[in-house]
Amino acid sequence: MRKLVVLGGGYGGLAIIQELLNNHLPEDVELVLIDRMPFQGLKTEYYALAAGTASDFDLRVSFPIHPKLTIKYGEITSIDLEGKRVLLSQSDIIEYDYLVIALGCTDRYHGIEGAEEYTRSIQTFSNTRQTYQQLNNVKPYGNVNIVGGGLSGVELAAELRESRPDLNIAILDRGNRVLSSFPSKLSVYVEHWFQSHDVATRSQISITRVEDGVLYNGDETILSDETIWTAGIQPVKVVQDLLIAKDPGGRVILNSFSQIPEYTDVYVIGDCASLPFAPSAQAAGAQAEQVAHVILALWRGETPKLNALHLKGTLGALGKKAGFGLMGKTSVMGRVPRILKSGVLWLSKRHLG
Repeated sequence: MRKLVVLGGGYGGLAIIQELLNNHLPEDVELVLIDRMPFQGLKTEYYALAAGTASDFDLRVSFPIHPKLTIKYGEITSIDLEGKRVLLSQSDIIEYDYLVIALGCTDRYHGIEGAEEYTRSIQTFSNTRQTYQQLNNVKPYGNVNIVGGGLSGVELAAELRESRPDLNIAILDRGNRVLSSFPSKLSVYVEHWFQSHDVATRSQISITRVEDGVLYNGDETILSDETIWTAGIQPVKVVQDLLIAKDPGGRVILNSFSQIPEYTDVYVIGDCASLPFAPSAQAAGAQAEQVAHVILALWRGETPKLNALHLKGTLGALGKKAGFGLMGKTSVMGRVPRILKSGVLWLSKRHLG
């Protein structure tokens, strides 16, 4: 019996498992999923959990049940590529014939002193729960600063404004505008939304140090009752520790089949993989489906056929009634993209569940 082990039950990990199970998995192959949690957390909606507008239960999706799928819960501490095994924190050792690394990302603090110790995260389900508790405990008129004006920071700030109209909320960003990777038209729309909802946006802010209750922008001190960090991501530590080629962002460089070139029985998908796209759930899912077909073709002794990955676009929420998005090269704003984002979430929960 050959064993394919999938590390991580997020968007990429579940997509590859479902694609393999739906396409006549060979009888002599066993699938093993390893995850720290007994369900998938819908990471694209963690901003709502942190803000208190979505419940913990709403963002859970059960793992699939299938006779050829074994699920193992545990914290992955290291991956031994030479020995073809995965080590868990309970001293368990899982051996594999094929491995899929789909472990996602963690915050990147850019070496800023105190950032990891004194800011909150929304990168994991557990961290987001803690962030919600801390935000919920901020007293009225308290100061909440969100470091990073990308998609996560913008969605969190808007959702938190609807949840806590009593707070002073600010986005602090190093760039010239929020959503700097999007067309300026969308940035202007989002800036106007924030202005009308009393959310401050400050550009060209370079945080140099963080202390308990204080951010330092050079010599300027910014008081903060709670600070949420959304200013960069990197692969998780077990991937950082792998002694293989990586790009400047720390993501694993792969061959055309999404394999590690020196270890062609190991595939890397999602946020840990060096892809021509910004990390996203959509990119992870699309790549995972492609990798599933690569694996099945190789098992059949065929040459895999590769099609270029195409993403459908990006949607963002500004609370529950407004949104924005980029569909191809077309910018969309207002209520329609918010409805579309809700529809995508509904479809994702039905598909994943």
